[in-house]
Amino acid sequence: MDFNDKIVLVTGASRGIGRAIAIQFAQRGAQVAVHYNRNREAAQETLVQLSGQRHIMVQADIADPDQVRSLIDRVVKAMGGLDILVNNAGIYEEHALTEVTYDEWQRHWQATLNINLLGAANASYCAAQYMLRRGGGRIVNISSRGAFRGEPTAPAYGASKAAMNAMGQSLARALAPHNIFIGTVAPGFVETDMASEHLKGEQGDEIRSQSPLKRVATPDEVAWAALFLASEGAQFTTGTIIDVNGASYLRS
Repeated sequence: MDFNDKIVLVTGASRGIGRAIAIQFAQRGAQVAVHYNRNREAAQETLVQLSGQRHIMVQADIADPDQVRSLIDRVVKAMGGLDILVNNAGIYEEHALTEVTYDEWQRHWQATLNINLLGAANASYCAAQYMLRRGGGRIVNISSRGAFRGEPTAPAYGASKAAMNAMGQSLARALAPHNIFIGTVAPGFVETDMASEHLKGEQGDEIRSQSPLKRVATPDEVAWAALFLASEGAQFTTGTIIDVNGASYLRS
């Protein structure tokens, strides 16, 4: 997996899975745009861990369509192109139907879909416009086991990731004739800040026991799958969803 001279934008790259993806791309020769929304300090920490030179940081609210378009334009202008987009930015908010008001329900659904689904859709559209003119590219979406297994206390999250899966498959069919290939990674629980509360105490023990490996994934393991889908030679896997959940949830 050689990414020399490839230009990569990783959304939500300030920590966790996004940071691991950015680091692995840089280790394999890519020039990386590290996207963040609010946490500039964490994004800076990612940037200093990247091998090589010519990496940049870019700020944007993925929920804002105009900022997404500006984000893609700034990356292309600053770095001279865009070969690979990784849609990693996302939020997880609990909003169990039996425990929230109707107004709270609306707010959680709107916020989650705006970032997890519409933000990724808008980034894909804007990136694809450039890739179409350039003659090809790669888009990798970071989904979730929750798209298949369900998220009873965070249904908007599960729905957003299921829709992301369908979006990736639709775009794979639409864009393959244009040499643009789409792949999706669906992790289970991962050792990240987002999952830290769930992985504490007895609840964490139960989560780890769901896998025969008796643990959850590391960010690097998820990143490896993302890089494979973005690599030369993986074209015929377009539309694929790779499960990275340690056999904690199996589907066929």
